[in-house]
Amino acid sequence: MTKLEREIVEILGKDCRIGAEQLAAMLNAGKEEVENVIRSLERRGVLVKYSAIVNLDEEEDERVEALIEVKVTPQSGSGFDGIAEEIARHSEVKSLYLMSGAYDFTVIVEAGSVRSVARFISECISTFDCVLSTATHFILKKYKIEGAFTRREKDRRISVQA
Repeated sequence: MTKLEREIVEILGKDCRIGAEQLAAMLNAGKEEVENVIRSLERRGVLVKYSAIVNLDEEEDERVEALIEVKVTPQSGSGFDGIAEEIARHSEVKSLYLMSGAYDFTVIVEAGSVRSVARFISECISTFDCVLSTATHFILKKYKIEGAFTRREKDRRISVQA
């Protein structure tokens, strides 16, 4: 990756709203050059998606997020990749990671209720022959998302220090 490509990826990783014209000014490059680099990064799969960080604590709609750890037996021929592809096909799956440690995968899911998450685990994840065990952790509150702190109400507890 070139220096310009690295700089563009770094800046867009922090704030994807920055346009080509502003990037060009920040990097002392031409707007057309920056646009070409961005198109190249997208074509090569380096820039995969532009997204917003949403603080669901501020929304009226209740959504449930859970982190599911999954221990599997790798499949002959496809190893972990085949299992990952099967899990990733489900719309509830927001993120999927191959991990080191006691569990092989970490799956981040989002659903409308705790019951929906439980159903996803029992009807989808646990039905794979290769799944040995799972551990589910519900996300109660997010303090920092992708490097950005979420807004919090002021602490209303009374100080007991003298």
